[in-house]
Amino acid sequence: MSQATPALQANDACWCGSGRKYKRCHKGREGRVTKGRVSPMRSVPSSIARPPYADSGRPPRRGEDDVKSAEVIARMRRAGAAAAEILRRAGEIVAPGVTTEEIDVFVHDLTIELGGYPSTLNYHGYPKSLCTSVNEVICHGIPDSRALQDGDIVNLDVTIYLDGVHGDTNATFCVGDVDQPSQDLIACAERSMWRGIEAVRPGRPLSDIGRAIEQEAHAARFGVVRAFVGHGIGEQFHNDIQVLHYYDERETKVMRPGMTFTIEPMINAGAWQHKMAFDDGWTAVTADGKRSAQFEHTILVTEAGCDVLTGGPGAVSPSAPWRR
Repeated sequence: MSQATPALQANDACWCGSGRKYKRCHKGREGRVTKGRVSPMRSVPSSIARPPYADSGRPPRRGEDDVKSAEVIARMRRAGAAAAEILRRAGEIVAPGVTTEEIDVFVHDLTIELGGYPSTLNYHGYPKSLCTSVNEVICHGIPDSRALQDGDIVNLDVTIYLDGVHGDTNATFCVGDVDQPSQDLIACAERSMWRGIEAVRPGRPLSDIGRAIEQEAHAARFGVVRAFVGHGIGEQFHNDIQVLHYYDERETKVMRPGMTFTIEPMINAGAWQHKMAFDDGWTAVTADGKRSAQFEHTILVTEAGCDVLTGGPGAVSPSAPWRR
């Protein structure tokens, strides 16, 4: 994190030694997350079943039925339960002074211990076993040597490939003593996800989900990110189903029993727009530098509504670790 230098005036020489004025150098970046050192990609034992892209980094494009068989759904329940367990245990080690690299190592090892492959590892070349998105990072933050600081918020996005299918879930955690506006943002992101889940009904268009999420977020005067969406999931990490987190009347695809997809709204404290950071091709941050929070579950559409394959309501409660 950039150093804090409140005593400096705008026209003073910047603390970094660049020779430039503070206002022209670090003033606009104070408090922003900066990139740490990214360690080499870790290996997975050959005994662990691997997704098709594990070695090449290129997931094959093949058709996958929107509606899953009972056998695939049974496997997805196991993968979803494993993902929920990894997320819960990873959240327990979130604390000031812990690096996101250390969290990645923990998730990598635990995923293997549970018999799975960390789905993000080498997916389109992504170098780590989960995504860690801190403060203004919206999504796809790469774990590195940066230590979490008191007052940060961090999203942990966990996906496991187990029994030939993927289970995907994430949550935003508080690091130490977090200010009330950030707590309010996190609570709204959580509520928004559940409003979207509650809108899942067979025979209804997917756009109902985005409508419910957007209404919840806008009522709290927060922005809903549009560039990144929920996705179909199963034997492929991402398939052709797209779940918008904002309302678009053109989204007319109808939900059917047996469909599986993620709902994962990214809620910004300010504007919904994003930009890419660090020139790594992955890290998306808020355009205005304000904080962002996210929650995610993998969902199964049922005859009566839906099942949450990655934990259900008990996984998100007032006593959950991200409420600390």
